[in-house]
Amino acid sequence: MGVATMPSQPAPASDQMGPGRAHWLHVARETADDLATDAAARDHAGKAPFGEVSGLRESGLLTLLIPAELGGGGADWPTAYAVVREIASTDAAIAQLLGTHYFLSWSARSFTEPDLATRIERLSATEQWCWGGGLAAQGLPLVLTRKGRGYVLDGRQSYATGVLVADRLVVRAERAGNREPVAVVVTPAHAGVRIDAAEGFGQRLAAGGDVEFDAVPVTVHDVLGSLAADDDVLSPSAALASPIGRLLSVQLLLGLAEGALAEAREYSRAGRSTWHPAWPDGSPQDPHVLTTYGELTILTRSAAALTDQALAAVHGGLARGQDLTYEQYADISVQVTMAEAAASKAAQESTSRVLDVVGSRSASARLGLDRFWRNARAHTLHRPVAHQFRDAGDYFLNGTHPPFVLPA
Repeated sequence: MGVATMPSQPAPASDQMGPGRAHWLHVARETADDLATDAAARDHAGKAPFGEVSGLRESGLLTLLIPAELGGGGADWPTAYAVVREIASTDAAIAQLLGTHYFLSWSARSFTEPDLATRIERLSATEQWCWGGGLAAQGLPLVLTRKGRGYVLDGRQSYATGVLVADRLVVRAERAGNREPVAVVVTPAHAGVRIDAAEGFGQRLAAGGDVEFDAVPVTVHDVLGSLAADDDVLSPSAALASPIGRLLSVQLLLGLAEGALAEAREYSRAGRSTWHPAWPDGSPQDPHVLTTYGELTILTRSAAALTDQALAAVHGGLARGQDLTYEQYADISVQVTMAEAAASKAAQESTSRVLDVVGSRSASARLGLDRFWRNARAHTLHRPVAHQFRDAGDYFLNGTHPPFVLPA
């Protein structure tokens, strides 16, 4: 579907349970095709994506990363990344919703004890939970206060993905007193949880919103663990949650770039040149169109190559497990940072300049090409590309490790 092909990965080991990578990529393509049929209309309507989540649930994609022995799909992160990228090529908002779900449903493995993580994942698979929330630091943190044998959670989260449709939320809070940041699981149906839908111009179907917590009870088992970035608190394998989450954003942005190019190409082949009415779009007679498509294709495929390297590094870090060192983690984080910068530039350039190729017709709401630009721009505002260039440059010049950043 896209202009740049998704990276190939080794086939799953023969003793791994689950349907396998080929099955999930087929499901992802079918899901993307279904979403493509009315993507522009759904984006225009901007309704909470309950129907879309039901489709993800029925396809099995919600339980993709949960081990097969716990009732899940038994897939790995390279497969999850490929699924997000495929879906992003037609509906980036649903891809963000799904990618956030993958990261947050996985977070128990990163930040809590194995027995509790297994219990959470088994329940998630059985109940087919959709996860929402976010673990990014914010100016006014949520506060977790001890009360009896458990805790209460108070405060307001300024933006979190998937909260309008989620069965479980994972949020960042600080313990009252020592201000240690921790990951907390919350049931959004509780009376003390109030959710206000976001009114952004892009990623409108990512079910994002602001969440207010008013004395929401939290059990000790709902506190997953520390998010402190200190070397003596967070192990390298737990710190790997940062590049894992950021690489989801990279895949989403690449899918956006590829989807915008593919959709504009189909329009160009069927239409006529914006600059020269006598030349069909896509014809070798029109150098402006060819130059633009060539530049954007090279930009996107260059970003894809950096993403392949980052994906291999993350997959290798996961394979090392507790043997991962801080230096190895830092190298992985740098590779993801470079892929972030390249994918961000590719998405912003491609989704904007394809509008010029199509011309004034691209302003048509019916055509819906503007949704690619709006979605890319809205998503990149959360982590500006200038920050990624700075972090990569600081590492290259001074050897400074990139900061520990978790997704919003």
